[in-house]
Amino acid sequence: MADEKDNGKEGDLELDKSGKKKKMIIIIIAVVVLLAGGAGAYFFFMGSDDNSANQAALDTTLESDSGAVAKVESGAQLGSALYVPMPRPFRFNVPGAARDRFVEIRVQLLVRGGDNEENAKMHIPLIESTLLGIFSQANADDLSTSAGKVSLKQQSLAAVQKVMTDVEGDKTVEKVLFTGFVMQ
Repeated sequence: MADEKDNGKEGDLELDKSGKKKKMIIIIIAVVVLLAGGAGAYFFFMGSDDNSANQAALDTTLESDSGAVAKVESGAQLGSALYVPMPRPFRFNVPGAARDRFVEIRVQLLVRGGDNEENAKMHIPLIESTLLGIFSQANADDLSTSAGKVSLKQQSLAAVQKVMTDVEGDKTVEKVLFTGFVMQ
């Protein structure tokens, strides 16, 4: 009987040691994976400086080829880019195939020059109303895809430019930017 108890204790000790070894190996692997991920993220984010320098050189080359002052597709003249934020996010429900979804979109407008900035700020209620009309026509299935979001941005830009052309005589807004997009 005593021998059987001793053999049972030795078996437990061996199982205990092998369990500790497995835990230690798992911990070491987890630490190595985390360190590798951190190093990869560091190089990914810190390596973007070269890309911005290359983009600036490309922009300079394109600018020198096209002339001193050019027109942007939207009709706004190139100049200092200014961003006009909408004062509050757009919150609304959209229908979906399975169920209705709640959407919150934060919007900023890209304009060129101080005059366009003042025009956009002066007509924020009109722009908000126009955007809300466009957003209310969307559905959840389209907004869940990136193509649907791009389409919504394009529709928003066209509607805002049309309204601003009617009111101010020029498009004023170059781009509609979604700075926050949440769908639940």
